[in-house]
Amino acid sequence: MKIELTAMEARVIGSLIEKQITTPDQYPLSLNALTNACNQKSNRDPVMSLDEHTVQAVLDGLAKRHLVVEKSGFGSRVPKYQHRFCNTEYGALKFSPQELAIVCELLLRGPQTPGELRSRASRMAEFADVSAVESVLRSLAERADGPFVVGLAREPGRREARYTHLFGGTPPPHAATAPEPGAAVSSAPLPQDPSRDLSTRLEAIEEELRTLRAELDELKHRTL
Repeated sequence: MKIELTAMEARVIGSLIEKQITTPDQYPLSLNALTNACNQKSNRDPVMSLDEHTVQAVLDGLAKRHLVVEKSGFGSRVPKYQHRFCNTEYGALKFSPQELAIVCELLLRGPQTPGELRSRASRMAEFADVSAVESVLRSLAERADGPFVVGLAREPGRREARYTHLFGGTPPPHAATAPEPGAAVSSAPLPQDPSRDLSTRLEAIEEELRTLRAELDELKHRTL
């Protein structure tokens, strides 16, 4: 199953997946909350500055492809949106929690090393160590309905090769061959950094506060 996304479509889908996992009480997202999620300065690369009109146009295009749907609750006066990208009854694309966390991070931040993915995706799924991330990356690279990720050639000075998602079209010319089963993805795992784990938790709290403020501002605006 091949789904190709533009950079803005990847940001919208990635933001919806992220908020579905990290702030389920605020999901589905209003247009205002989704725009804020797309433009976050944390956990995003590159940082974007999209307006609501642009995000709505992206949503309309994704809706025509049945990748998002408007889903407002009973009595809600604010249209809200949820993805149908994967793990729904409407499509065949299914990911495990660990696979989904990694795909989401790649959609939001682009190419990353297994060590970076372990630090960043751990807010959405549990990974015991970098080896667990490497195992999931191999699974995503070798799935019969994929591949969904590909390894990039290791950059000078880096201990680990980076991986990128394949929902943006054909692999880049500098993509490496997918690792064979059982092959090591990196030469050595990155050491655990407690300060980075704390930073990740703080970022998640800040994201939830931004979402709540956006929802409150929109409700106040509509009641005036």
